[in-house]
Amino acid sequence: MPSHTYLEKGLTIFNTRMNEPLGRSSFSHQLKAPPFITLSREAGAGASTLGQLLMPMLNEEFGRDGQSWMFLDKNLLHFALTSHHLPERLAEFLPEDRVSETKAIIGELVGLHPPLWELEHQIGETILQLARSGRVIFAGRAAHLITRTLPGGFHIRLVAGKETRIMRLMERQSCDRTAAGNLVGELDQARRRFVRQYFGADIDDPHTYDIVINTDRLPPAAVAAIVAEGLRQRQRES
Repeated sequence: MPSHTYLEKGLTIFNTRMNEPLGRSSFSHQLKAPPFITLSREAGAGASTLGQLLMPMLNEEFGRDGQSWMFLDKNLLHFALTSHHLPERLAEFLPEDRVSETKAIIGELVGLHPPLWELEHQIGETILQLARSGRVIFAGRAAHLITRTLPGGFHIRLVAGKETRIMRLMERQSCDRTAAGNLVGELDQARRRFVRQYFGADIDDPHTYDIVINTDRLPPAAVAAIVAEGLRQRQRES
């Protein structure tokens, strides 16, 4: 893993969480389910921005005993592979948004990696264990489906108009409109395929989320405030 302060800090938290026995959550003494959030998103809908805005808010209100929240998006794969003592190079075969089925099949045949279903099962186990520990924001990888039986989760779907998302990707990727438009379509399609292939579900089904938010109509700070309030309500109910 490349040297990076944020990643190093996240990995330290991750390893601590993975070694905690289930039930040792800082919320257990309050008989509340450990809180966590899942973010499913259309490409360019603002999941990364929302995750970063939520971190200080959640640490202030829901953090306990000096234990910080984690935001796992692209880093989730590396954390999951590390926890199962698997080489990080396997991450290239497991991207949620741009998986090449041909490349994956060839990789299995020549022994570059275990079957993808086995790797995805291990990633799912990691997501479940971290969710049970709490204080985690998961972006993508169908975390809302993997953790749906756990009472402490608040599950969000982020959407936005295609033109808005294209403009955001143009700025983020420093590319022209055609490239950004193609990328939006490719990422959305790949994420739908991932959820359908591994979970037999429709990523756009609103019934699998607690709330669907159109970030085209709300500024990031307002979206973060809505999510934080939703988590408060979930905690009161748990």
